[in-house]
Amino acid sequence: MYRKIFVMMFCLFAAGSAFGESWDIVIAGGGMGGTAAAVQASRMGASVLVVEPTNMLGGQATAAGVATMDDMSRIESGLYAEFIDRVKAHYNSLGKSIGTCYWKPHSKAFEPSVGHKILAEMAGSADILYHAEVVAVSPDSVTITTPEGTITAGCKMLIDATEYGDVIPMTGAHYRAGNSVLPGTLNDTMIQDITWTATIRSYPDGIPEKLRPSSPLPGYEKARKNYAEYVTAKGFDFKGKYPVKMPVNFVSHNAYRAVPDSFSRGNYTGAQADWKRITKTGVNWGNDYPGQYRWKDRWGIPSAYLESPDLRAYINREAFMKTMHFIYYIQNELKESWSVDENEYGDLPEYAKDLPEDWQEVARHMPPIPYVRESRRIVGEYTLTSRAIRKNSLSYHGNKGAEFEDAIAIGGYTLDLHGSDDDDDIESSLGEKQASIYSDEPAGPFQVPMRILIPASTDNFIAAEKNLSMSRLASGGLRLQPICMMTGQAAGALAALSVKMNLQPRDVKAFYVQRVLADAGVRMSLCSYSDVPERHEYFGSVQIATMWGLLKPKTYPDLPKSTIHNPGKGGRRQGVFGVNDRITAKDLAGLLARAEELSGKKIAVQGERLTRGQAVDAVVRAMCSLSDTESAEDSVDKVISGLEAQDAHDGMPR
Repeated sequence: MYRKIFVMMFCLFAAGSAFGESWDIVIAGGGMGGTAAAVQASRMGASVLVVEPTNMLGGQATAAGVATMDDMSRIESGLYAEFIDRVKAHYNSLGKSIGTCYWKPHSKAFEPSVGHKILAEMAGSADILYHAEVVAVSPDSVTITTPEGTITAGCKMLIDATEYGDVIPMTGAHYRAGNSVLPGTLNDTMIQDITWTATIRSYPDGIPEKLRPSSPLPGYEKARKNYAEYVTAKGFDFKGKYPVKMPVNFVSHNAYRAVPDSFSRGNYTGAQADWKRITKTGVNWGNDYPGQYRWKDRWGIPSAYLESPDLRAYINREAFMKTMHFIYYIQNELKESWSVDENEYGDLPEYAKDLPEDWQEVARHMPPIPYVRESRRIVGEYTLTSRAIRKNSLSYHGNKGAEFEDAIAIGGYTLDLHGSDDDDDIESSLGEKQASIYSDEPAGPFQVPMRILIPASTDNFIAAEKNLSMSRLASGGLRLQPICMMTGQAAGALAALSVKMNLQPRDVKAFYVQRVLADAGVRMSLCSYSDVPERHEYFGSVQIATMWGLLKPKTYPDLPKSTIHNPGKGGRRQGVFGVNDRITAKDLAGLLARAEELSGKKIAVQGERLTRGQAVDAVVRAMCSLSDTESAEDSVDKVISGLEAQDAHDGMPR
């Protein structure tokens, strides 16, 4: 609390000055990725400042209103798992379920205000500047605008976790916008639609007059025809089969993005029997912009949206208006007693200040920012492509591993582009085309390598959120809230280690970051062992050993044929590591040799009767230790000699 008060006072008194306080890490953007980076780095002892343009943490999940979690893998770990656990605990105390959306009870959703509250609690000692933006970058500081004026904040490491990647150009790093590489010429191509969502609720006693506009806004007739293709009073029930038969009825529409309702007496889930009981939902269907309107007969929006403030402002305003039309459509065409939730948001967005008076209160309870699916992306030494994701997702299909050694998170989603998927818009220079959306579809969960967080040459800078070194198609699978939070956590760990070790991020070995993440409960390996469940004391070390090939397991998984939509049946879903078996001298020697090769330091272990789990844990922790040397009572040679003697006595193969 003290530091947050100090930051507020600092802004008041330092406004306009050329010098302010310094932090180890400044994070531009407090979305899911930026907040996770802040939580992780501050828990590692780094001083952290988050610069957030809105008055909410959570970005796309809260300030943009996409509070239904998009994750087909259902893999929860690290800070994302902690966040979901806190969300569950909050709603459990109210007798509410969070499994309310996507027509399924095993889903996860929350109200935007609740998500922000929980993230703010998790942020702990990190300092937060709301209604502020980074507007300039120098080698050791950033310039920040606040409502009180402009300040300068010193920092050792900068993370761009903004929704648009707006800080990347300020650093001088090369980056991608659409299928262009900048600085350079911006191609006349398209990027994904945006959506200005809304959180709406039922008013069974009648819509408050202030939330029921008396007349439509200009352009309503076009919007009415659009929405009539998606939802009507006598539309179809969703039957649980895809593709969805359109238009659906209002009940089915609401069940798609339903969120818990803290202010209703009852409870409901995403089970079909509960759909008619839903009292609160998110509007994020049929209101993509431009969506069916198209942009000059093209799908998507121009990539210049990312580069031109004027074009961005125009498109954001149009997207905002499109959703405002839907509120009127619900009340006047569907005859439903629903409107925006008066318990959410409350500030009048910039785009709404010239609206008629009877629309002002509706606008006040709209999200402050749009849902932006595509941002600028750094150019790193390595660029993640759809083909690489596909290959990685096929690890252990057919008993073959294709894991990323430097994996720091696991995602699970399709290569989902909203519009902008013509061949001309896809990055052919990265070997991709429209057909790649289907041919490279992930076969299941996939890993995210650490190297895509790091620009090719720019120092003291790390990317998070959607701003990673990846293709447009890859970003379609990495732009969702859960994976943004997990990659953000890795960015925070990498930044904190870089500061602590006085190294550039590219010089920090990935296994140092992986050790930190493993100790924080993050799952990184795609390989699952029946004898090393996630709560096993050696789970983290065994993950790292598997990814780096330190010690071969007894058996690998042999997964069934599957797609991201259909996990498939049959096959050996888990391997066996042999965690409790005694390690042979030969295996220990190989384990040590590989660890010493990777770490560049001599590693010693203690004890003469070691299990495979004990050996891996000791060696991995030594390899990942920040100290240059590891002390031990027994030398490596002595331990191996002792094991060889035991092997001979027991008749074990060497």
